[in-house]
Amino acid sequence: MTAVLVLVGTLALATAFGLVWRARQGRVRAARSSALPAELRELVDPSSAVTLLQISTTFCAPCRHTRVLLSDLAGKTDGLQHVDYDVTDHPQVAASLGVLTTPTTLAVDSQGVEIMRVGGVPKRDTLLAALRPHLP
Repeated sequence: MTAVLVLVGTLALATAFGLVWRARQGRVRAARSSALPAELRELVDPSSAVTLLQISTTFCAPCRHTRVLLSDLAGKTDGLQHVDYDVTDHPQVAASLGVLTTPTTLAVDSQGVEIMRVGGVPKRDTLLAALRPHLP
């Protein structure tokens, strides 16, 4: 009987964790850091109002979907630029930004100041709505 209770408790805990994790994916959150590392500051387009800096890794499947989504969004939106940065060989960059999962997308202004961030694959309409006040 004890084994059954342990199994049910473990399943309940895993289900709760999965539901919380799933709800947090793709959600737009406030900025965490104030200064970008030098490697990323070089990628920011000063002529663009907002640069979407995608932090990804080589073997990240959701990163590919995010890359397509953000590139398409940037191509269709004035003042928006998309850049992908692979942290596979640069884990110190991810650590300095507090990035624990990929993909993570940082929206930064033309000065390189973080405006907001999205963990996981962004929801297109939600991201665009959050970016509107920062676009021309």
